[in-house]
Amino acid sequence: MPNFIRVDGIEDLEYQAILKIDHHPAEDIKGTVDWTDETKSSTCEMITELILDTKLAIDTRIAENLYLGIVFDSDRFLLQNTSTDTFKMVYRLLNETKIDFVPLYDNLYERSIAEEKFKAYLINNIEISENGMGFINVTEEALKKYKVEISAVSNHVNDFYFIKELICWMFVVYDEKNAIYKVNIRSCGPVINEIASKYNGGGHKFASGARITNLKDIEALHKDLDKTCQEYLKMQEN
Repeated sequence: MPNFIRVDGIEDLEYQAILKIDHHPAEDIKGTVDWTDETKSSTCEMITELILDTKLAIDTRIAENLYLGIVFDSDRFLLQNTSTDTFKMVYRLLNETKIDFVPLYDNLYERSIAEEKFKAYLINNIEISENGMGFINVTEEALKKYKVEISAVSNHVNDFYFIKELICWMFVVYDEKNAIYKVNIRSCGPVINEIASKYNGGGHKFASGARITNLKDIEALHKDLDKTCQEYLKMQEN
């Protein structure tokens, strides 16, 4: 992660240095050793390049995890940061390690029937404005009803990329343990990371997140994104 606000569990940690490898746009985390490259599809692509271009050892388990990381973070090579270099690195990884990658998809995409029903809940309850802005605040009651964890919300945010009526959408869920609202934002056109940064968030131009402590800021973020969608649509008309 590029900023401290979005990293869990570091409040009481003591460290002398930070080694940072990240594909998000640079923000407040600056590593003592810092390799930040937002043109990459994923941090796993960067680590794969590092290992294959050095004398670092790689075994089957490492290779499998790196492959899964690239596939997941690029959403099966569908997102805009996927490049020819991404495919070159995947080819090298598969060619040099000979891993059997097809069975790996079972662990990555296997869903319980409860989680598939939860996905249907998201589709049935998302509110879409006339500007193509989608919004849903997932309640604790919904999580309990469908017997899913908070992580299920972010697991499904990329599933909405090919809904015709959406150009931007945000999923909100309350994390009681950390007393924050976790917000996942995606876009098919408007740049959203600059807006997310106003609300303790950030990320990529078209895939961002935020951590917010009150509903007032959730409403403000929603309005900002809807306005951005409106402006984007006007630009497309010209």
